[in-house]
Amino acid sequence: MNFYYKTIAKEGFAEFKDRGSRFLAYAYPIESVDDFKAKLAALKKEHPKAVHHCFAYRIGLDNLLFRVSDDGEPSGSAGRPILGQIDSKGLTNVMIVVVRYFGGTLLGVPGLINAYKTAAALALQVTPEVEKAVEKNYRIHCTYDLLNDVMTILKQVGCSIHNVEQSLFCDVHAGIPLNRLDAVLHKIKDIHTVEITEEKTK
Repeated sequence: MNFYYKTIAKEGFAEFKDRGSRFLAYAYPIESVDDFKAKLAALKKEHPKAVHHCFAYRIGLDNLLFRVSDDGEPSGSAGRPILGQIDSKGLTNVMIVVVRYFGGTLLGVPGLINAYKTAAALALQVTPEVEKAVEKNYRIHCTYDLLNDVMTILKQVGCSIHNVEQSLFCDVHAGIPLNRLDAVLHKIKDIHTVEITEEKTK
């Protein structure tokens, strides 16, 4: 079982030029397909005159959730080479969009493959890789007076706090690292009246 995965720490940007065409590569860390859609939409708005917005992404740990798009380029000349750069580094929860401004000279399929591959590689070179803990999401339901105790346990082991809803009762939505899961569940269940339930990822 994998307790960690590799992704990128922040956004990266690089530009590659070939025979007048400009290839602008944007790399982003993402958590979901919705993240991807929002970032792609923003880039299309930012570059409305570009002829192609080619992309690839990979999400999750089972290698099953990925997508590539040539966006009008010859089949296999853009999306696959971009995904190849993500996979060659063993990364996940990453998307890369390469925006192309046509320079008037056709590059041919080999030229396109090289351009999209190189642009994607350059974007990944300028953003640091990070190792993150694989987490399971839980909802912790407790009374207001116990919230501090719950938060202390979660912060001690580096859990991700996604959201805290406070009213008469409190609901904490948190990601608990798999390698600390048993210990955290044990500690939280030791607090009387606290309920903890696993949340299914969307």
